[in-house]
Amino acid sequence: MPEYEKAMRPEDITRLFVERSNAGDAAGVAALYEENAVLAYPPGSVTAGREAIRALWEKVLANRPRFEPEEPLPTLVSGDLALTSTPPKDGAGARAQVVRRQPDGSWLRVLDQPEFAPPGR
Repeated sequence: MPEYEKAMRPEDITRLFVERSNAGDAAGVAALYEENAVLAYPPGSVTAGREAIRALWEKVLANRPRFEPEEPLPTLVSGDLALTSTPPKDGAGARAQVVRRQPDGSWLRVLDQPEFAPPGR
């Protein structure tokens, strides 16, 4: 696996996700997740584990979608856990992730909810 830039702040993960997705790098996107992370995607489904997340992103990125940077909302940090979120530009309602500080000081996603539909949708 190539050496990837690490997220040294929880908010860095969103920027790295956009960069790697737009480069078509599914392995790079998966590297932003802990080994046993859980991703609530596709909508209504759960993708568990870094390898399954990589496989999912290979399929998604094969269509060459273009992701736009989204300004992060204030991050909530409690010890080695943080809650990050962004207001999505695509109308998905909201995005939220729980990230954990790693032994080297970097951060990885543990739980990822990339789409919250508003009630009644």
